[in-house]
Amino acid sequence: MSLLPWTIYLSFAGAFVALIAGARCKCAARVTALVFSLAALGVTAFAAFNFIPGPALQTLVNVPWIPQLGVSYHLAADGISLTLVVLTGIASVAGILFSWNIEENVGEFFALYLALIGGVYGVFLSADAFVLFVFYEIAIVPKYFLIAKWGSTNREYGAMKLVLYSFIGSALVMAGLLWAFASAATILKANGYAPSFSLSVIAQVAAQFSHAQQLGMFALVFTGFAVLAGMFPFHTWAPTGHVAAPTAASMLLAGVVMKLGAYGCLRVAIPLFTEGYAAFAPVIGWLAVIGIVYAGLVALVQEDFKFVIGYSSVSHMGFVLLGLAAGNLASLGGAVLQMFSHGIIAGLLFAVVGRMVYERTHTRNLADLTAMPLHKLMPFAAVVFVLAGLASMGMPGFSGFPAELSILVGAWKTSHIWTLVAACGVLIAGAFTLKVVHVSFFGKANVFERSQEPGVRSQEKARAAHDFPPITWPEKIGALILVASMIIIGVKPGLLLNWINPALESPAFQAAMNALKGGL
Repeated sequence: MSLLPWTIYLSFAGAFVALIAGARCKCAARVTALVFSLAALGVTAFAAFNFIPGPALQTLVNVPWIPQLGVSYHLAADGISLTLVVLTGIASVAGILFSWNIEENVGEFFALYLALIGGVYGVFLSADAFVLFVFYEIAIVPKYFLIAKWGSTNREYGAMKLVLYSFIGSALVMAGLLWAFASAATILKANGYAPSFSLSVIAQVAAQFSHAQQLGMFALVFTGFAVLAGMFPFHTWAPTGHVAAPTAASMLLAGVVMKLGAYGCLRVAIPLFTEGYAAFAPVIGWLAVIGIVYAGLVALVQEDFKFVIGYSSVSHMGFVLLGLAAGNLASLGGAVLQMFSHGIIAGLLFAVVGRMVYERTHTRNLADLTAMPLHKLMPFAAVVFVLAGLASMGMPGFSGFPAELSILVGAWKTSHIWTLVAACGVLIAGAFTLKVVHVSFFGKANVFERSQEPGVRSQEKARAAHDFPPITWPEKIGALILVASMIIIGVKPGLLLNWINPALESPAFQAAMNALKGGL
């Protein structure tokens, strides 16, 4: 476990080396990014194999940083953070493999990519509120440049909208954390202790906050993080950003960046402000189920392939928020498992749509794709998308099934109505997934010849449909990594739940669950 901070250092070092290597050779930048991301994944795997689950955060590094403000460079990990660090390692390697085709400013692309990954690792390992916020901000900035520079449809608009929403959410988080720090510092000084930004210290002192303080702090911090998690009605940045982003950035946005928001809600807002959690949980639950159904219905009527996946991502993140709102061991464990599962599945869906299909057909319009026998022209892409679609629908044998089942079982204990509405969302997810699989990969060939379009244009489109470059080995390897991950966790969810559930038995999470039980 003591090696986990090296995931951060390797990512930032890789960003610097990739930038330099890219000035000399494009291939060198790609190889550099892959080597450093694989090294970080290797460190994560070593830590995972040697991890002993328990309720306490295991300190990795703890040295004073700004002692006058009580800020320490404090990194720690438990089963929850380790699960998401593993997700980040897998997603980062797969994203680089799916970006092997980048030709423009390759060094800059991978430098920004690895800087974003370093920030994500830092958030998941931070045990100091100030340090967590710093890494959170570091992860936001590269997103703008990755989308605005290498994106596609409305990339400047999508990048700016994403960053504005992110910074507004960050401002809310900072306001809530500063309020909590100032209030905690007053109490600590009165008892002869120095002020501290440590999450564990603030959690202990927060029990002495007034009810009004608890409500205000929770509302600010949870809402700020929930914006990045795609909570309805603050979700509109997500589909726009996904569509505008290049493939690797889409994979990271859906795969790990949205998890930063959900993780902040779980790690910071819920255990620190338990009274606020108990008061606002019903509101969060209703917003979650509305988001599940609403985003699913919007996905059902989309004609842009990538928008379907974008709204699907918002809908599935609603299950994470539902698990957090239900507030019991089953639902919270399922929420963390869903973070991992959705990160893998959404990343794979965006990889197929953005890299394999769009960059070969140059269209995301379902009406155009239905005329191309993609299951014959791209059989590998078709098989992978079908598998990812089944996983997204929550079919047994894939990671989505145990994750969503745990959330629904936990939600049933809290609210039957939430569970029934969320179950409707599962049915809607099945509907739009089956629709898009059929239309995009198994549509009717030669539809152009039966249309009213001029014959020459029809023949050109048909000919273009048969001139697709083959799926490359980097794409195949990246896809197989993600497919293997979602199947392994689908068959053996205990591999992660055995890490997650002991972490939820910590005093901070138990206090939050007890407060919610009493409040409901």
